[in-house]
Amino acid sequence: MEKYKHIIDNTKGFMAAEEGQGLYDFAQKASELGPGLEIGSYCGKSTIFLGAGYQKSQHVLFTIDHHRGSEEQQPGEEYFDHDLFDDRIKKIDTLRFLRETLAQAELENTVIPIVSHSETVSRSWGTPLSLVFIDGSHTFESAEIDYRCWTPHLITNGYLLIHDIFPDPAQGGQAPYHIYQKAIKSGLFQEIAMIKTLGILKRK
Repeated sequence: MEKYKHIIDNTKGFMAAEEGQGLYDFAQKASELGPGLEIGSYCGKSTIFLGAGYQKSQHVLFTIDHHRGSEEQQPGEEYFDHDLFDDRIKKIDTLRFLRETLAQAELENTVIPIVSHSETVSRSWGTPLSLVFIDGSHTFESAEIDYRCWTPHLITNGYLLIHDIFPDPAQGGQAPYHIYQKAIKSGLFQEIAMIKTLGILKRK
């Protein structure tokens, strides 16, 4: 991952280095089994780690995002960043940043961006997946939708990765932790690792 360090450091996003390394390591493992899927591209920081893991395989990484920003990234909210705001249309637009990131990282032939809502894409999805990384909107409703719509597409021995897991409500939102616990209680997944706030499960 050293060759990507400068790009990663200069890409907007919320991903600790240890978590990013975890994404890369498990993307490499999953890439031997089939294509992968990321929910929540943002500007592409996490996408670099995942895409790099898939780059040497014959399989691709799909990454879904509507690119209009999450609830907390809108004007007037805590994580609003004016750099991401398109004054012409008065909306957040992170797609241009993702495309620039993929071009700089030379991952355009490995990563396939899908510009839409996760639930919308899932309606016509039929490709089995070796990895699903859930890091989209952290509302309970959105996290539930991502979990419900995409975990059925995971193959046996495929990996489910969930970001921003905080068992203590004082440290962060509970939606990712909720679906992580739901996955464990379903009996369909084996706990593999917890890297800071990145939970890694394996489909039985």
